[in-house]
Amino acid sequence: MSFSIKQSALPLNVSHSVVHRRSPSIRPSFSPYLNLQSNANKKTTLVSASVSKPLHISCIGSCFHREEKPVIRCKAYETDKSPSAGAKSETAQRVKIGIYFATWWALNVVFNIYNKKVLNVYPFPWLTSTLSLACGSLMMLVSWAVRIAEPPKIDLEFWKALFPVAVAHTIGHVAATVSMSKVAVSFTHIIKSGEPAFSVLVSRFLLGDTFPPAVYLSLLPIIGGCALAAVTELNFNMTGFMGAMISNLAFVFRNIFSKKGMKGKSVSGMNYYACLSMLSLVILTPFAIAVEGPHMWAAGWKEAVSLIGSQFIWWVAAQSIFYHLYNQVSYMSLDEISPLTFSVGNTMKRISVIVSSIIIFHTPVQPINALGAAIAILGTFLYSQVQDRCKL
Repeated sequence: MSFSIKQSALPLNVSHSVVHRRSPSIRPSFSPYLNLQSNANKKTTLVSASVSKPLHISCIGSCFHREEKPVIRCKAYETDKSPSAGAKSETAQRVKIGIYFATWWALNVVFNIYNKKVLNVYPFPWLTSTLSLACGSLMMLVSWAVRIAEPPKIDLEFWKALFPVAVAHTIGHVAATVSMSKVAVSFTHIIKSGEPAFSVLVSRFLLGDTFPPAVYLSLLPIIGGCALAAVTELNFNMTGFMGAMISNLAFVFRNIFSKKGMKGKSVSGMNYYACLSMLSLVILTPFAIAVEGPHMWAAGWKEAVSLIGSQFIWWVAAQSIFYHLYNQVSYMSLDEISPLTFSVGNTMKRISVIVSSIIIFHTPVQPINALGAAIAILGTFLYSQVQDRCKL
């Protein structure tokens, strides 16, 4: 606790019990008195401040304003914490961030594995994308209804500002799913690591933003690594490649629309993503029906169940649930960490997904292909570091 007392007076008498430094003899509860005496009217003002914890004088001084009136200031602080309390608090924050990252990476790995399993036997990316959004929307509606999460206080203006963000999010989500239905999970994520290059190019040529030369140089390993990985991919597919590229571009516009349109909107990360999922679901559903349709879905479902059994239903449910959970955790982590830390965490997430998918699906990888992936991911890390230094 800190308080400041100001009084136009020359002499200041402070009771002896207040001026003690960190004396062990001070009792846990006391009331210090400040005796302020004014020369003008010879009146004495007694100011009492009662606290339940020890007070220590931080400074006593005098100064003169422009009107040449003397002012006495006395400041004190309440010492209810040990010197190691700040360090403990910082350690607790680091542990919390570590838990966020570990949960984020684990959920993302599980989602990618089940999503690929589903797409291998049920190649309907538009439907699986819709189911992911529908599952997340239902989970959040139930959470709000039973008060597990506090529902957001939003109005029509919020939804209007969110609409372009939801359009870009929908395109990016579907394009990424289409990509993973055609190529290996590792290849999709290698190409998606090139998102910073799209961000800089869009900001430069469409928004007119300028960047230092170091930022452009940091894009070279990203572009070069992605190109090397693409030309050496054993199971290259143009649809899969273009899906990942479109996803990059869409997510760049999602971030731009979010920054410009959502300023001043006080919604938590968890509720923000919930609203984004619901609006994206409304946008995506009619397109999914038009592109694929119930007849194709029904026929494909019967074939998948006959091939895999009832376990296939769990795969669909798991990929839908884990998709929402990993995105929800990533948006929640944005409330706790800086953009640089989030960017580094996102880079590490891609590494964990690429490595785990290669191991689980026995994806054949050539050394030159692995080198391209490593260069691209390293470039993404360097880009985040350069961007942070340029901002400073």
